[in-house]
Amino acid sequence: MLRGLVCRVASLALFTMGILYWTRLVGVFDGDLWRFDTMPVWWKIAAPVLAVLYPVAGVGLWMVASWGVVIWTLVFLIESIMHLGFSHLFGPEALVVGLHAFGLALLLMLRIVSFVEQRRR
Repeated sequence: MLRGLVCRVASLALFTMGILYWTRLVGVFDGDLWRFDTMPVWWKIAAPVLAVLYPVAGVGLWMVASWGVVIWTLVFLIESIMHLGFSHLFGPEALVVGLHAFGLALLLMLRIVSFVEQRRR
């Protein structure tokens, strides 16, 4: 039950981030990183990938499916490489990476607690 709640809250956050990336792609706002045609090439590669993966992970988490966590982990790895490994290109977004890590760690802890409870019975 608690795992389902965490998955649903995380899915709403992932949908929100997906909408943010889609607004970047369609050019709702002016600015270098807010329109696809004015983005540097590294953002032209990363933004469409994340615009697709964020909502897919959100759907998987909303359904509390195991593949949703796998896609979320993939998004976490991509953004970690972007913002920690190539921070001179993408900017140091430690908050986004930290929130991904916190959510995935919370799901991992819930999984471990569930496993221990099942072993006790």
